[in-house]
Amino acid sequence: MSVVIIGTLDTKSEEIGFARDVIQSQGVDVHVVDTGVVGEPGFEPDTSASEVAEAAGTSLEHLRKNADRGEAMEAMGEGAAAIAQRMHDDGDLKGILGLGGSGNTSIATTAMRALPVGVPKLMVSTVASGDVEPYVGIKDVMMLYSVADIEGLNQLSRQVIANAALAMVGMVANEPDVSVAAKPTIGITMFGVTTPCAKTARAYLEDRGYETIVFHATGTGGRAMENLIEEGVIDGVLDITTTEWADELVGGNLNAGPERLDAAGEQGVPQVVSTGALDMVNFGPRDSVPEEFEGRLFHIHNPQVTLMRTTPEENAELGRIIGEKLNAATGSTALALPLGGVSMLDVEGEDFYDPEADEALFTALRETVDEQVELIERETDINDEQFAETMAERLDEYMQEAGLGPTE
Repeated sequence: MSVVIIGTLDTKSEEIGFARDVIQSQGVDVHVVDTGVVGEPGFEPDTSASEVAEAAGTSLEHLRKNADRGEAMEAMGEGAAAIAQRMHDDGDLKGILGLGGSGNTSIATTAMRALPVGVPKLMVSTVASGDVEPYVGIKDVMMLYSVADIEGLNQLSRQVIANAALAMVGMVANEPDVSVAAKPTIGITMFGVTTPCAKTARAYLEDRGYETIVFHATGTGGRAMENLIEEGVIDGVLDITTTEWADELVGGNLNAGPERLDAAGEQGVPQVVSTGALDMVNFGPRDSVPEEFEGRLFHIHNPQVTLMRTTPEENAELGRIIGEKLNAATGSTALALPLGGVSMLDVEGEDFYDPEADEALFTALRETVDEQVELIERETDINDEQFAETMAERLDEYMQEAGLGPTE
């Protein structure tokens, strides 16, 4: 098995060759994938740029003739991802390393995101100190800022690239034993304002022999859970915190996209879903909130996070959206309504306490869900211990009925 290095050998061959040599000096095999489009490679790669282009359904000649940088970057990213996936499936890829500016960062991280969580992924990039969400996405991609441009070898670039190469060697040559006895795995969604609920439910499920993975409902968290459900990593879902749909509907910063709440239903995975933090939409600093929302009710969570209370009209629409999502589920599904409040801020005496808005949400949900969706209602707020245990207990029952529960 090899460390795969992805880079543009027409412009970065010196630096990529240096990284290759450092890794090989430690007794680890290297496979270099060339993603350069414009010129010829500085040395012979293991996978040529022509092969990368062909893996994307195009040709290097076509990309050069068109001279469209955007088209070329997209094609080489798709091709590199296809090659990385194939090598991983064949057992030939142990880790993946990328070096470059914004162009090869886009290409190499596209390949990295195509690989499962757990495969070492490290990108040395000139853009690693900025917003890296487009490159990292929902995978465990590590970004290392190159400090100086990756343009020739010098005392600074040698040190940074060598550190990256040796870090990759450390990851692939010293695999930790993280195996545990196989347990059914439950995905749980949590936000700061639903933390007590998630903690109580997690403890309940773990006491019964489940493994739990908690996802922070910040957009990427929700997308990560949906992806892992599709990959078969998650066997059951306790979707306490569906707040990402509020951001999707209203225009906040932490939306998870319109596919949120689809995966469990499509895969037939048992799920218990609630209304955690649907009382709020997330923005950045207060002065970053769009002018269209002036006059709304805000709560300053911290200097970087401003929360905005959802209205009765928005809550009614959220109820209809979530209800329809649950109606489409093919597995056992329950909807749990905390009638006393959907977050820490939505209880009497707190900033977002609004029984009218909550009732609009609950009414829309009741009117939308079909009989196949089990409806659980409690007079408590979402962070009440008994409410959390009720949801966890019902999910455990669903898991047992489906033959997915823990075995002795």
